[in-house]
Amino acid sequence: MSTSNKTTAGFDEPPRTGGIELKTRHRWLAEAVELVSSMRFAISMLTLIAIASIIGTVLKQNEPMPNYVNQFGPFWFDVFAKLGLYAVYSTWWFLLIMGFLVLSTSLCISRNGPKMLKDMRSWKENVREQSLRNFHHKAEWSAAVIPATLTQQLLARIAAKGYKTKVVQKNDALLITAKQGAANKWGYIFAHSAIVIICIGGLLDSDLPIRAQKLIFNKTPFTGTGVIAEIGPEHRLGLGNPTFRGNTMIPEGSASSTAIIPQQNGVLIQDLPFTLQLKRFVIDYYSTGMPKLFASDVVLRDNATGETITSTVKVNQPLIYKGVSIYQSSFEDGGSKLRLIAFPMLGDAKATSPVAGVVNGTTPLTAGPNNAYTIEWTGFRPFNVENMAQSGQDLRAVTKTRGQKLSDDLTKHMGSGAKSQNVKELKNVGPSVQYKLRDKNGQAREFSNYMQPVKVDKDYVFLAGVRDVPDEPFRYLRIPADENDSVDEWMRMRSALMNPDMRKLAAQRYARRAIPENRTDMATLRNQLEQSALRGLFLFAGDGQQAGYMAISKFLERIPAQEQEKAADIFMKILNGSLWDLWQIARETDGLKDMPVDEKNTRFLQLSSNALSDATFYNAPVYLQLTGFDEIKASVFQITRSPGKKVVYLGCLFLVLGVFSMLYIRERRLWVWIRPDSQTEGQSHILMAMSTQRKTLDFEKEFDVMKTHLMQPES
Repeated sequence: MSTSNKTTAGFDEPPRTGGIELKTRHRWLAEAVELVSSMRFAISMLTLIAIASIIGTVLKQNEPMPNYVNQFGPFWFDVFAKLGLYAVYSTWWFLLIMGFLVLSTSLCISRNGPKMLKDMRSWKENVREQSLRNFHHKAEWSAAVIPATLTQQLLARIAAKGYKTKVVQKNDALLITAKQGAANKWGYIFAHSAIVIICIGGLLDSDLPIRAQKLIFNKTPFTGTGVIAEIGPEHRLGLGNPTFRGNTMIPEGSASSTAIIPQQNGVLIQDLPFTLQLKRFVIDYYSTGMPKLFASDVVLRDNATGETITSTVKVNQPLIYKGVSIYQSSFEDGGSKLRLIAFPMLGDAKATSPVAGVVNGTTPLTAGPNNAYTIEWTGFRPFNVENMAQSGQDLRAVTKTRGQKLSDDLTKHMGSGAKSQNVKELKNVGPSVQYKLRDKNGQAREFSNYMQPVKVDKDYVFLAGVRDVPDEPFRYLRIPADENDSVDEWMRMRSALMNPDMRKLAAQRYARRAIPENRTDMATLRNQLEQSALRGLFLFAGDGQQAGYMAISKFLERIPAQEQEKAADIFMKILNGSLWDLWQIARETDGLKDMPVDEKNTRFLQLSSNALSDATFYNAPVYLQLTGFDEIKASVFQITRSPGKKVVYLGCLFLVLGVFSMLYIRERRLWVWIRPDSQTEGQSHILMAMSTQRKTLDFEKEFDVMKTHLMQPES
């Protein structure tokens, strides 16, 4: 039966969406109570929480603030920061919405719960014969049995269908009232109670206790640097803190008894009732380079009793001790010791120097009399599976844009400097080191250098990545590996290119090689060729503003457009020949023999020229090549105390029971009015009616079955 049928019957009140109507002389109080306890207010709170949850899902939460500045810019960063969008679930307005939702839903339950419980216990026996005739699902018939006997027969048949029954005397008639599925109303109570319970559990696990300690005990976030053990008590939370969620990073062989709780303007230190030591960190990879398994072998020692526990913490397999859960969150470098060689990118390439560093530490660097830098070691990876076409792009000297036909012509001379669109296969490219070079003005650029030569486009090169902004991909300088798998040969050529005397000598040798000196009739032409070669080397080395192929491109743009293509081809041939002689002069200066002119050395010269041109954009005083390392792993643990977790589990159980009850338990009511037949003595007149909360096809069939079952004669 539909809701309208029940209303017509006059014994069931239609559902109400309003709130509690408080009887008071203060109208504003009555209206406030009615609003907060109304269904429309609770739905509004749920909608706001859903919108906030969408924001918290789309926007990464609790990231370092510089990441948000780089992503949104200064203006929108300030706007979003004031709204608290970087930590939505701990903002005051989100917690306030949660509190109002708990209050509103609790008032709804207190208002409707007793009515539902009363309705479940009610037999709805105050019904009249005429009311039953108004039901949509009804039937009437007569039986040649007296009412008393017929009542007993029908009670047995109704009970056989699983209904609970009760007989009520109605003057000269008997009323059988029956019900089934009354527990359906528990579904509404459980579902609404689940919202309250889950929200309370969420509030228990929120940062409300930490906010209270900051307010009452003047706890303030720590914003400086230093040893954790020396941080003052005003920045520390005691062992009695009821709820927290923090992180701790422990290198292999080290231990920690504190957790770091991030705050918007610093961190709070949470003291733990135990000391956690990392004995060994284990990591395994898929063939794609993604971590397949990482786990930590730890020893936990109780600070009060001295009790020790040995365990292995894995992802989704936490260690739980006295209500504190220790989760495997991620892994980092624990301070690996690095050994490198610094090659100067200006001046003499032989003036190398050893450099030592520790990941997460700093090393001073002096690159010239007035150039003081600091190396900030930010990362080290012993294992890299990379797709270089996806992870970054090449440094290039000439950017191909519309209308730059000369640049298009020069592209064929650039080799690896052109961006490849081919999809590369994933492969392990060996160890890499990541660091920042910060100058005395505080400006920094980030670099990522690979230790071993990598085969790219059939050539082995050393990859040296650079980027200006953290959220940009690395752009790679490709330094060709020589026959000893080192950068020495390229550095030798770069040093010679920066030497004006060697450039002049190379131009002279190229001119003599192209036009022998025994050709006295060609002396003027040879002199012109020497000047052209010297001009090309000067431009390629850098004229103070630009260098590499970009400088040559700008120079050739001065030539009339119809002659540029021919001039570019001639100029590049002269440049390549001059670079070859420059390379041989550099080798002779170091006491090495000349290289034979063959395909291998010609290819090496081409790759070296490309790298020399691209090095203009590398913009670093030194190139640091990793030569050795002692790896130290570190495990990052998330340490939580969540008293609301079990409360949330209980709420989830209530929610499942409630949804199951509402969807799969249908309440049905049955009334059978039995009275003596006024026309035939010894017979009974029967009026049957059925109702349900939801009118469905199944109920139509059930009514027909029940009617047939009750109307059949006694055998």
